[in-house]
Amino acid sequence: MGVMNKLMGFLGLENEEYVEETIEEEQEEHDSSNKRQLASRANNVVPFQAREKEGIRLILCEPRHYSDAQDIADNLRHRRPVVVNLHRVEKDQAKRIIDFLSGTVYALNGDIQKVGDTIFVCTPDHVDIQGTISSVMEE
Repeated sequence: MGVMNKLMGFLGLENEEYVEETIEEEQEEHDSSNKRQLASRANNVVPFQAREKEGIRLILCEPRHYSDAQDIADNLRHRRPVVVNLHRVEKDQAKRIIDFLSGTVYALNGDIQKVGDTIFVCTPDHVDIQGTISSVMEE
């Protein structure tokens, strides 16, 4: 029998029971690893209702330097709307900040609107801005 088993193994005609046992063992290992992955994912899932209870947090920012624009963009990335008051920065710096935030908002499918002379509202995609504010100074 030993020679026959070697010859059958050489030709690829192995005992089917051995192959079935190997497949079952591999399937059991695969199933147990899937269960572990699902259990670890379940620990990272945050219910959508918990997010609703928190409400929306509106961030107010008064940048003093161009480097503060990155902090504002980080808030937008975390899906928080931001009101930016640029009255403390020079005009050229304010333009650079608005250019940077416009690109950030565009990348996040959000919106940016001017609500005053130096005040802008930047919102991520889940916040809608409706209406307009007319300037009292123009009248």
